[in-house]
Amino acid sequence: MTPKLGVCYYPEHWPETQWAQDARQMRELGLSWVRIGEFAWSRIEPRPGVFDWNWLDRAVDVLGKAGLSIVLSTPTATPPRWMIDKYPDMLAAGADGQPRGFGSRRHYCFSHAPYRQESVRIARLMGERYGQNPHIKAWQIDNEYGCHDTVLSYSAAACAAFRLWLEEKYGSIEALNTAWGNVFWSMEYQNFEQLDLPNQTVTEPNPAHVMDFRRFSSDQVARFNRAQSMALRKTTDLPLIHNYMGRITEFDHFKTGQDLDIASWDSYPLGFLEDRSDQGEDFKHRYMRCGDPDFQAFHHDLYRAVGRGRWWVMEQQPGPVNWAPYNPAPTGGMVRLWTWEAIAHGAEVVSYFRWRQAPFGQEQMHSGLQRPDGSWAEGAQQASEAAKEITALLQNGADISPRPSAAAIIFDYASAWAWETQPQGAGFDYFRLIYDVYRGLRRLGLSVDILPPDTDDFGDRKLVCIPGLFAWTPALQRAISTFKGHILAGPRTGSKTQEFKTPPALPPGLQNFSCKITAAETLRPSAPLGLEKGGAFHIWREWAETSEEVTETCADGRPALISKGNINYLTGWPDDEAMRRMLAAICTVAKLSTSVMKGGERLRDFGDFQARINYDTRDVQIIKR
Repeated sequence: MTPKLGVCYYPEHWPETQWAQDARQMRELGLSWVRIGEFAWSRIEPRPGVFDWNWLDRAVDVLGKAGLSIVLSTPTATPPRWMIDKYPDMLAAGADGQPRGFGSRRHYCFSHAPYRQESVRIARLMGERYGQNPHIKAWQIDNEYGCHDTVLSYSAAACAAFRLWLEEKYGSIEALNTAWGNVFWSMEYQNFEQLDLPNQTVTEPNPAHVMDFRRFSSDQVARFNRAQSMALRKTTDLPLIHNYMGRITEFDHFKTGQDLDIASWDSYPLGFLEDRSDQGEDFKHRYMRCGDPDFQAFHHDLYRAVGRGRWWVMEQQPGPVNWAPYNPAPTGGMVRLWTWEAIAHGAEVVSYFRWRQAPFGQEQMHSGLQRPDGSWAEGAQQASEAAKEITALLQNGADISPRPSAAAIIFDYASAWAWETQPQGAGFDYFRLIYDVYRGLRRLGLSVDILPPDTDDFGDRKLVCIPGLFAWTPALQRAISTFKGHILAGPRTGSKTQEFKTPPALPPGLQNFSCKITAAETLRPSAPLGLEKGGAFHIWREWAETSEEVTETCADGRPALISKGNINYLTGWPDDEAMRRMLAAICTVAKLSTSVMKGGERLRDFGDFQARINYDTRDVQIIKR
């Protein structure tokens, strides 16, 4: 693997006389890739059926002849204003039923069939025009599915499509009533036309109803993406990509990614720290100019799994962003560190957003590699430095290919939907639970893989963690039955069936493991439950009946950790102290070598090397192993 650097560029924003200079400067900076086109529909098709391809032809020619490989994007994240006039009902609606209007971006409902057809049409036309262009080396479909809370739509189009989806899934209304348990509260239906979306109910809607709506909404994203993918496949054999976001769980990225060749994501460490972190104010203050030491790494590992080994950073923050509650500038060295961290996790391309800061529109305060006047911004020097270091490292034929890690975590989007639907406690969040385990493993110096819930073979790994899994899949049960390494399941793992019912034999449902969860309680922040060996459970705690070995108890004497052979079940959510201690103990039994990481120190093994990353000192060292 030979990683490259790139940048996001908007030729339609700048005078054409400037394009050649921009392209030359990109190459001089050490950039090889450039992404264009994702928001350009109004310039490509200014009126229905009236096209202006000439400017895009020239942009592709200028950039390509400068030696840049181009990612060309379908512009379907920003349908032009005339599209709304043509299809007024294409707008998504919020949970209050009000349509979300024109004037920014992502203003469409995934369930609106005519807009999906329009998206296929523009993708097909772009493919026919550029599918064999030698300067185009990859395609991006749409932009940032799920951004701005746009997956769940409560429109009339979504309601009609949901009814069809349910009828196809269940076949009869009787089967749906049984699966959902609609006898409860007299919620039984006589036909599918009676079904509405699960919003604006007097109190909590049926969780099975909500869960199917979440599955349906996720499937609509995959269907929308698949339709464009199929259109492009007819005109090009180049890789198809989508750029996902950070901490977006509203749709199943694994399922959407099945129709793509490469997963990518948009990495904004400082924005995400302020906007999407569960850590306290002291932590955010400490890392406000660096980002959370584990957040980027987690998504690198997640999207490597979504892309089945192939993944990029499509947008890398190079300076202050414009959309978080607070938008500090990254401290010196962080752009270089973020770049190397991505490469250590297997990124094929790291692409900075954006080339030049926009002087108009909603993102005027979002930094680029250049300022609006064309002068260099602070991130450009670090990007250039990283490019030179990558070239130097690869001169001797170094192997930097990612390899399977000894530790892994199962990540399941359906579990995120389930616990949003019925969290039981104010602090229970699936992503947060997974992330706490991930961070705990990384603080022990481990490299970690993320695995999908349909994994049926854990390979030669030594430890696989399955926290908070909504419902078992047959694949996971097969994987556990043949696995020689150690399993850490719980809390809340296997606590529901796929129909959102309590399992008849009670959770967790681990094979050949005598354990029943008889009750669960959520803990107030002011009332953590101490553990006998130190630390505490917080947020979530279960009562277990078991004949297996209780390897640790809570302060009240109830089981905290239950073990049999290579299977371990955790009955609560450990705080930082307990998480580190309990994971270290299981790693010892699993014969996993660990190291104590202090503060922002982290390690990542890749190929022949180890990346030693320190968010406190803003330093990254690449060491030959």
